[in-house]
Amino acid sequence: MKTIKGYVSFVLHAHLPFVYHPESENYLEEQWLFEAISETYIPLLLNFKKLEEEHVDFRITMSLTPPLLSMLDNELLQKRYIKYLKTHIELCEKEVKRTAYDNRLNELSHYYLDRYTNDLHIFKDVYNCNLISGFKHFQDIGVLEIITCGATHGYFPILYVNENTVRAQIAVGVQTYEKYFGRKPRGIWLPECGYVPEADKYLKEFGIEYILTESHGILYADPTPIYGTFAPIVSPGGVIAFGRDIESSKQVWSSIIGYPGDFNYREFYRDIGYEADYDYIKPYIASNGDRVHTGIKYYRITSKSEFKDYYNIRWAMDTAEKQAGHFLDSRVNQINFLSENMHIPPIIVCPYDAELYGHWWYEGPYWLYILFKKIYYDECNFKLITPGEYIDMYPDIQISSPCISSWGKNGYSEVWLNGENDYAHKHLHVAGDRMVELAHLFPNEKDSLKKTALNQCARELLLAQSSDWLFIITSGTMVDYAKKRIKDHIGRFTKLYNQIKENNIDEEYLKMVMEKDKIFPDIDYMIYY
Repeated sequence: MKTIKGYVSFVLHAHLPFVYHPESENYLEEQWLFEAISETYIPLLLNFKKLEEEHVDFRITMSLTPPLLSMLDNELLQKRYIKYLKTHIELCEKEVKRTAYDNRLNELSHYYLDRYTNDLHIFKDVYNCNLISGFKHFQDIGVLEIITCGATHGYFPILYVNENTVRAQIAVGVQTYEKYFGRKPRGIWLPECGYVPEADKYLKEFGIEYILTESHGILYADPTPIYGTFAPIVSPGGVIAFGRDIESSKQVWSSIIGYPGDFNYREFYRDIGYEADYDYIKPYIASNGDRVHTGIKYYRITSKSEFKDYYNIRWAMDTAEKQAGHFLDSRVNQINFLSENMHIPPIIVCPYDAELYGHWWYEGPYWLYILFKKIYYDECNFKLITPGEYIDMYPDIQISSPCISSWGKNGYSEVWLNGENDYAHKHLHVAGDRMVELAHLFPNEKDSLKKTALNQCARELLLAQSSDWLFIITSGTMVDYAKKRIKDHIGRFTKLYNQIKENNIDEEYLKMVMEKDKIFPDIDYMIYY
């Protein structure tokens, strides 16, 4: 019988911006979803399934954001993912022939052929193109707690200048969750972990019990929490906040000591999309001829030099197993120390982007699988737990006000508000004010055409508010696309806003816009009232 002195809670944030272009297959950005399905979501589901079949009692929490759920449920994107897989299988078959001269390379090319072939089988035959049902299964059997997020990942610490826009982000996030999972969410991953106290009343209104914050959101709370990030706090508004543990995060995230940087792991940046002969690879890269990642990567990190050796799958798995043991031992020592100084068992909260596991850190899903088995079978002083389970067991929580914070660079808002992207906010705020104006001008509109246009205005505003566009502009990747998305959604919103006020709605234009921005079919613009 284990002596339990504390708990560890893994929280994975599964999110992608809504990218859907029925008008063209040439948008490279749609591949963000396809890569995430093959490299993160399917591997996680497969490892959860192995744990279930092996009767390993584990716990994990995941946010599945409304844009991601909407894309996973989109029939056209499902078909395009299948086409993506078939194209990759074709390329892998060519690679098997091309690499016949080298046994090590050839073994890897066979591995990728098997991997993508299995992805196609899992997606089509096992899940019938419905990965949401896969995650729902694990929630239903009690090992996965799924939480929600803002409707389109709008960043609350800037949006709150018009609180109705924050309320709408929360409302649609909760409604989307209920649609897919048939229950109310207990928790929410605040977009970018962006906390402002003004959001608390709306979180409570829609039944949210707890949030995740960055470490300093707890450490700088008022009054200072007695147990730091190792126990939740509850705001005066009644929202419970869990903070990220610094030590465990560093072991995964740090570019110096983090596990994903081990030399035996797969090198993300060496991909045949950039290295194969151009004429050979051209059918499998971007439609405009630009070289892009294909997901077929033959090298391991090897060293900090430019020299790279071939990837060795067995070495990588051995390394993941050793590092899982190291992580477990580190938590045992951490909990031994903490439990001596706390009157309740500590909880160590480990929040990460889900895409770290598989996409960026290829071996990450396997590491989780091994870690969860070790926690279940090995002698250790802690158990896995979800935040919801923890607050059920330990409801006596210190009252303290989290500080305004985010998990962006330097901890506050500069990633989403700086000299590169500040131009966008005046347009976002004006559109937010106008949306509230429309809701008050046309309360519970009965005219079906006008109501349809009002609902589409709500969709366009939400899509424009995605924090992803602001982040992309700051990071300097795919900047033109991000700027175009803000411009397009604000432009469509403004055109519909004027048509509604002038009582001159262009039905063909409205139909076109609704087809392009096909999200939140049940939205009601009155959430802005």
